[in-house]
Amino acid sequence: MAESTMSKKKLEGKVAIVTGGSSGIGEATAHHFAKHGALMVVIADIQEELGQQVAKSIGLNHCTYICCDVTNEEQVKAMVEWTVNNYGHLDIMFSNAGIYGRSDQTVLDLDLLALDHLFAINVRGMAACVKHAARAMVEKSVRGSIVCTASVSASRGSTKCTDYHMSKHAVLGLVRSASRQLGEHGIRVNCVSPSTVATPMACNALGMDVEQLGKAFEPHASLNGLVLEVGHVADVVLFLASDDSGFVNGYDLLVDGGWID
Repeated sequence: MAESTMSKKKLEGKVAIVTGGSSGIGEATAHHFAKHGALMVVIADIQEELGQQVAKSIGLNHCTYICCDVTNEEQVKAMVEWTVNNYGHLDIMFSNAGIYGRSDQTVLDLDLLALDHLFAINVRGMAACVKHAARAMVEKSVRGSIVCTASVSASRGSTKCTDYHMSKHAVLGLVRSASRQLGEHGIRVNCVSPSTVATPMACNALGMDVEQLGKAFEPHASLNGLVLEVGHVADVVLFLASDDSGFVNGYDLLVDGGWID
């Protein structure tokens, strides 16, 4: 090998967008991207104060925040265009913004208004990010990488949280279709599917603190003594975003510790 992969920064000179980058998996990934040489990491989120704090903690010479509501396609389009106009191109889109369902509803009592709200973020917002990132990459002839946050819920059913599981199945369908359609342009599309990780959003939705949530879901993994953390997921996103996964396309990479039902 001409150059040690251990010493090479994986994202040297790359421009990346991280939606939902103000906290949790998105925040950890933004730090990873900057650490591995990204020219600029754009944090797109509706949590303005947190987003500004994360950008400052990384360093404003390598990270910036822009307010973007992914349910609004015009805002997504404008955010991507702003990134390209300011930094010349877009290499990586980590489409990560999403929410948990806040009810244990089953099909028999499915609240379709709540489903519409959740789908607007988890599905429609995800599709808008993939669409406009891909358009920008095609226009600039960038062989880019698009990574979406799915979930272990994308490959299994549940006795509750029906709308959330439906939304993550939709993300997987988006990734598998987009990867086939964009491959001719050299654009890779993959998704990362973590099991439950103790992000602020997850803790709030499930009514647990970090330690309680970790203990509750530890028995679901076959890896004894390990609890899933945001850094584990960020490591996988970095792999999918970088040239280390240069021939990986349309893949759903589980980060679940060998989930046991």
